[in-house]
Amino acid sequence: MKKVAWIFVIFYLVYLMAMAGYFFIWSKSGIPFSAKGTAADPSLFMSKQQLAESVDYNAWRHFLTFAEIPLDWGIYLFIIIFGLSRRLRQISERLSGYFPVQIAFYFFILSLVTAVIYFPLDFAAHQLSVHYGISIESFPEWLKDQGLNFVVSGLISLIIVTVVFFFIRRSPGRWWIPVWLLSIPFVVFMMYIQPVVIDPLYNHFQSLQDGELKREILQLAANSGIPADNVYEVDMSKDTNAMNAYVNGIGSHLRIVLWDTTVRQLSRPEVLFIMAHEMGHYVMHHIEWGVGLTIAGLLIGLLIAAKVHLWVVRRWGALLNLQHPGDLACVPIVLLLFSILSFAGQPAENAVSRHFERAADAYAIHLTKDKKAAISSFQKISQASLGEINPPPLVKFIQYDHPTMLDRIRYLEHVKPGKQ
Repeated sequence: MKKVAWIFVIFYLVYLMAMAGYFFIWSKSGIPFSAKGTAADPSLFMSKQQLAESVDYNAWRHFLTFAEIPLDWGIYLFIIIFGLSRRLRQISERLSGYFPVQIAFYFFILSLVTAVIYFPLDFAAHQLSVHYGISIESFPEWLKDQGLNFVVSGLISLIIVTVVFFFIRRSPGRWWIPVWLLSIPFVVFMMYIQPVVIDPLYNHFQSLQDGELKREILQLAANSGIPADNVYEVDMSKDTNAMNAYVNGIGSHLRIVLWDTTVRQLSRPEVLFIMAHEMGHYVMHHIEWGVGLTIAGLLIGLLIAAKVHLWVVRRWGALLNLQHPGDLACVPIVLLLFSILSFAGQPAENAVSRHFERAADAYAIHLTKDKKAAISSFQKISQASLGEINPPPLVKFIQYDHPTMLDRIRYLEHVKPGKQ
């Protein structure tokens, strides 16, 4: 089994070299010749320095992101194969005879080890963003956010892992059924509480301060049949120069949110287009569709994970000193399966998201009928974040849950406002 771990090390090193070659040498993220001189041509709205910085920044950003993808898998493999999981189980069992305490201690140590290993890459990504002027967050503030994220995501993950192993210990072959059934209210609950409980832990949310702009946005919502009574502004300017807006939550806790950087850097017509886009998600029920598709994806993923987990324990359990499928030492196996399946499903998830985003763009331009503001808003967003107009194919396939700016701007150039 140790050969598997060392094979993975070789694979990872070769993978890193391949990714370095791809992003720094082979991949070209320029626009096609047909887009030259159009509104999608970044040379028309970005300076030569910004264009050069965009190339360097995104090459490094993509390399660091892709370097992280298989890291989870390697960490879990090493912990399992070299007996660290078994030793951690023994310590947990000596600490307490109560299973929830055992798994809480085990998961905390495992999460801490993972966080320490990931820290250099996360820090490098932060420093890269600071170097190119995207992030303005100080190291102490960034470290505080990292710690907060460790606690919040750790607690949520601990709840999930505890529930999963509660049912694995009772039904090793059919645990995926009750876990999936419980995931339905859990996903809905998380969507409900995120805007009002989780998001405010990181940033301050308040009603949009520009009264006239707020009135126009609410009028836009009324024209869309949205019973909105508020628009939220979040203080992202203390962390970044980039711009964004989003809609999250469901029911009475649904929120339309603008970063304060968006309010400050975009004109009023541009902000209205961005908000119309977010309203499009609401009107077309994209959040509800997203929740439904997530639940459907979980059904497939949990079924596969249950079958593979049982097969792995039966095939290699004795070699790895695993006592049964619900053994605490099996936690990394389950997390490894979840991570691989999540990665495998990402392209399909992104494709659905891109479809939603295209539909929201169409809705926004239909509602506002302002092509000039729509195009300039995307140009300014790209400029502020040194974004790529046309990223490498691998990035589009694995990471992009929005259409590329090239696609979005070209669409807006040719669309006839008022027709979707």
